[in-house]
Amino acid sequence: MNKIIKKQNLDSFKGTILIPVFETTAKSIVPIEYHGVSVYSQVFYGKKDTHYLVEKYECTHVFIGLGKELDYKSLKTIFRRIAAKQKEVFGKNVALVIPDNFNKTQVEAAFSGLLLGTYNLGHYKKTEIHSFLNSDFELNYIANTDFGEVIAKAIKIANAQLETYALVDLPPNKVTPKYLANWATESGKKHGFEVTVFGKEKSTEVGLHSFLSVGKGSAQEPQFIIMEYNPANAKKHIGLVGKGITFDTGGLNIKTAGMVQMKCDMAGGAAVLGAMQLIADLQLPVRVTAIVPACENSVDAQSFLPSDVIQSYAGHSIEIIDTDAEGRLILADGLSYLIKNYKPETVIDLATLTGSVIGTLGYECAGLFTNNVELSIKLQEAGDAIGERLWQLPLWDAYKPDIDSEIADVKNYSGKPVAGAISAAKFLEFFTNNHSAWAHLDIAGVAFGDDEFAKTKHATAYGVHLITNFIENL
Repeated sequence: MNKIIKKQNLDSFKGTILIPVFETTAKSIVPIEYHGVSVYSQVFYGKKDTHYLVEKYECTHVFIGLGKELDYKSLKTIFRRIAAKQKEVFGKNVALVIPDNFNKTQVEAAFSGLLLGTYNLGHYKKTEIHSFLNSDFELNYIANTDFGEVIAKAIKIANAQLETYALVDLPPNKVTPKYLANWATESGKKHGFEVTVFGKEKSTEVGLHSFLSVGKGSAQEPQFIIMEYNPANAKKHIGLVGKGITFDTGGLNIKTAGMVQMKCDMAGGAAVLGAMQLIADLQLPVRVTAIVPACENSVDAQSFLPSDVIQSYAGHSIEIIDTDAEGRLILADGLSYLIKNYKPETVIDLATLTGSVIGTLGYECAGLFTNNVELSIKLQEAGDAIGERLWQLPLWDAYKPDIDSEIADVKNYSGKPVAGAISAAKFLEFFTNNHSAWAHLDIAGVAFGDDEFAKTKHATAYGVHLITNFIENL
């Protein structure tokens, strides 16, 4: 979408015309009319998730059903569906008719959805490029208002999410810790944030022992990625941490099911990387420091063992009960390092941390853990506005015995079949140095899943827009 042009009308236009229509009624005697084309209710009346094509005046008219009421996520999905599943009707000229009652947020959702519809999961297949991505493609929009700034923002949102899709969906022999570090470095150069990467030697020197323990069994060198976006007009300072396990075998507590999908175990880290791109691209007036501890949890003679006692950056000893509870170990060092060295006012971590949260909330929302009421409300509001929902679960001290260890300061797994997401959150809390505004988002059920856009599970980019929207509305 290199060229976007505002038009007042469709005079002399030839190409594909996208015409969003709010639902009327199946019994309406008044046809839907636009550009000299009449569509009667017997065949189309704007019902949500329907569309109708008419060829006339050397144009393909695509009437798009919006339903009676619209939320951001539904609208985005509607336009993504049209771009993805009707791509054969798109040439180099496309016009989108923006309804008069569309607000800026709805325009943003529509344009983001169109661009997201260009995503193809077949990264290693020979496929034709979507016409939207061709250099000579031209997107016109018909509106009484100039939505240029809104559309530019929508495209930046979609671009960050597309990058995140690819980071999560690409295979683990491609997306290694070093790949993530290089991606962050290049993105920082392009969008304007500083990147520092600690390899194994520097991480050892710094004392990131918990982080390094997880990667001991892998041939891939761990990478502790630090990103700093510090605009001159920054008024607040936000800290982000994302779990970057590029593949999770479970370690010596090896997974017996579902391992094939464990390339997605870095989706929290990918969300933080995508959010950093978007925050810097939008030039938000907030300082953001983000850390993605990236490593692979694999198996060899060097792997850390169940019953090991390891050290952490915070100076706390950790008893290893289960090597498959590894995400919390790298986040512990990420959180401790961020809070001690950068002192952000607000800290948020994102991680595909537990299967337990899926048992609790399913695939509809992420688990939210925080003791800060204001932070909880603002995060939930930011998520509700764009369809990335959160639901708060307790962090009561009644759950603290689940992580008590007799031999060390803390243990990494309760061993109980209940409250696993909560005990994992209590473990992370132990490494926040009682930070007054910390929130943990367990995104295991929403970061990678099934939907209409592919036959297999794939990335959702959950968290990229949520975190950015939260920061925008501080």
